Order: sequence, then structure tokens, then C-alpha cells
Amino acid sequence: MHRLLRNVSFVLACLPVMAGFGSGAEAGDCRPGAIERLRAQAPEGFAVYQKIADKKFFVSWLSCSEDQRGLPTAVHETVHHITADTDAYPLIEGGLLKRPHEAEAFFAPSMIAGKFKPSEFVTTYLRPGAASSSSDFLYLLDELNAYTHDLNTAVKLSRAANHLTEGDEVDHRDGLAALMAFVAVYVERAEQSEPATWKGLREPRVARTVSELWGRAEQVMASSCGIPNFGSDDKASIRQFCQAGPQGALQKILGRPAVCPTACLKPTPVASREDTELVDEMPTGSVRYPAAKTVGR
Repeated sequence: MHRLLRNVSFVLACLPVMAGFGSGAEAGDCRPGAIERLRAQAPEGFAVYQKIADKKFFVSWLSCSEDQRGLPTAVHETVHHITADTDAYPLIEGGLLKRPHEAEAFFAPSMIAGKFKPSEFVTTYLRPGAASSSSDFLYLLDELNAYTHDLNTAVKLSRAANHLTEGDEVDHRDGLAALMAFVAVYVERAEQSEPATWKGLREPRVARTVSELWGRAEQVMASSCGIPNFGSDDKASIRQFCQAGPQGALQKILGRPAVCPTACLKPTPVASREDTELVDEMPTGSVRYPAAKTVGR
């Protein structure tokens, strides 16, 4: 589902209020059960919850009005927080991948915005003045990783609960599909017309980072393909990063052919929107948290 874009000052200012969202009874019943559900059904997401010291930050993103209790969003945002605190990308199976700061010198991702049809994801992540991912490739990778955790959590919760019915329609897959398209087209542009960035992307440390994060994104995307009604704009993004140009450029970075999740492009039942839960309609955005100490993997 799309999520509300927030900046860090708003989040920090609202934490005391957001931690007590909803009525007392609803909040008291919802949050412990949501965390327990995460532990039992999506252990990788629960590991993210365990890793952050400020549990109130995680809880602030929960929503009792949503079937998945906002857990994918909470995991997504907490991954951003951990990345900022550790200067490293937390990986789904555990461990941290140090951010390659040499990538800060690469061309701005905003330069590829014109390659995409207008959308909330393009506005949020590629247009200047919104998220830091528009100016810094490190933060584009941050979003790719956060959406990988996000979709992985949503997939695990959905499969465990088996709750999707003909009347359910969510768009959990849209975010990761969009970020995979952004990264793929960015790499293609680098190869075509940005020689300094192209050289930098092929440096071993940067190439390894892209390869590690992209590989996990591929696996999670593929794991979601069998779930019907799990995306609304995902197919357009998938088709874009499955084109020959992005695929060819990625192969030179990954050292192997990139995987196109063709199963996600198959037709799925169209669900009724009548009973769809009300959720925020703008995607989550990364923000620059205070600088953190550098750590290794």
C-alpha cells in the first residue's frame, strides 16, 4: 500500500502522540498482538524490530485500521532508521552492508525522472525537494533495501494468514517494483552517458553493494508473484526494468543476468474496491537522519 511521506522533524515531534494512536482499548489490544504476529509470521521483520533501540519509533507506524496493522510500513521506516544509525544497510537474513560513500559523487537520480511516467513514486523519490534519494544514489539504494524488507514482511504476513480474498486489493508490490525500475534505469543511464558514475558503479565495493541489494530485491519480488491483487502499478515498473537496456547494464554490474519476474506480469483477478481499507496514498520517503558512526558488515 502507498504510505505517507514524512520528514524527520515531523516524526520526532509526533512520536509521543503517535505511540498512543487510536482509542485506548484498540491501541492496547492491537500493538502487542501486531508485534507477536510479526514475530511468529515474519521473523525477518521481527529482527528489524529487535534491532532498533527506540521501540516507540517502530510502534508509531502501526495502524489498527489495517489488516496487516501497518507492520510492513513500520519495518520499512525502521530499516531507514537503522541504516542512518549504523551507516550500513541491514540485510533481510541479518548482518549489515556498509554504505559505499564514494557513490555520493555519482550523478543525481533526479536526472532519470523523465524516463518514467508521472507517479507518486517518481514525485517522491526522483523529483528534487522531496526525498534525499533524488540527489544521492546511496539513498536510492536505501529505498530499494527498505522496500525489499517492506514487501518481504507483507508477503510473509499474507501467506501465513491466508487472508486475501476476492474483495481484497492492496499494492504492496508497487514500491519495490518502482525502486527496482529506478535503480535499473539509473545504471542504464550511467552506462550510456555518465562515464564517471559508470566507472564508479563497477568499482568492486560499489558493485558488490548493488549486487547484494539487487539480488535480495529479486528474490523478494519473485516470492510475491503468486499472491493475487498485491499490486496496482507494479507491472509497468517491472516491464520497464525488464527491458533489454536496463537488463544489459545491470548484468555488467551484477556479473550475471538480472532476473525478470515474469510471473508477476501474469494476469491476476481484479478485486473490488468497495471494502478496501483506507490508507495513506503517498509512498514512504527516506530522510536524512543525523550522521551515525560507520560500521562494517
